Amino acid sequence: MMDRRAFSATLGAAASLVATAGVAAASAPTKARNVVLVHGLFADGSSWSGVIARLQAAGLNAISVQNPLTTLAAGVAATQRALALQDGPTVLVGHSFSGMIVTEAGMHPNVSALVYVAARAPDAGEDYAALAGGFPTPPASAGIIFDGDEGRLSEAAFLRDFAGDLPAAQAKVLFAVQAPFRKALLAGKTTQAAWRSKPSFYAVSTEDRTINPDLERFMARRMGARTIEVKASHLSLISHPAEIANLILQAAGLAR
Repeated sequence: MMDRRAFSATLGAAASLVATAGVAAASAPTKARNVVLVHGLFADGSSWSGVIARLQAAGLNAISVQNPLTTLAAGVAATQRALALQDGPTVLVGHSFSGMIVTEAGMHPNVSALVYVAARAPDAGEDYAALAGGFPTPPASAGIIFDGDEGRLSEAAFLRDFAGDLPAAQAKVLFAVQAPFRKALLAGKTTQAAWRSKPSFYAVSTEDRTINPDLERFMARRMGARTIEVKASHLSLISHPAEIANLILQAAGLAR
């Protein structure tokens, strides 16, 4: 039988979810004609290929930024250059680490909405490592290996903890083409949080072993995002491109 304290906590959580849903649904998203997508660690721009094909079929202009993975500032600058080339309202989408970039670069005036795909979503000036430290450490963290200043994910961790729901042959190809990142990238902090002023959407990966799913839920709830849950590994953008594309279409004002 539930005691009074547990019952009160349940009511509080439910009230919080209702309040969040109200914030997220308060206004219809602006119709956008463009989508800019940014990849995270252990990947490259081609990781968005399945999503891009679906966005193009829906009539949207979609481009993928080649994130340099050197510093947060460099990633933000590359994304801002891509945003400046767009000719109207643009949905900015980030996976994994690039949620940091979306949070910062999302203040660009062309950005009409933000989409986070199993992504980091810090507040302005927030220490993401400290935030993540409040949740159980995901298994993939132990698989990061460094060669001097460059970091990669080991093959075992990549196949098991990063791309766990992909066919092994496909995951091995993705492992082979992963782009290394520089240590300085992990030290960056956002100076602003676009999700505080832009409509935001979030796709939680329920089977994620790279970012704790409960941390993803916390960040989505905190920003008042319209949220979906996908039974997927960290690479939901590859294993479930239709669900991710549909969420982006909602952010572009083209609900499906």
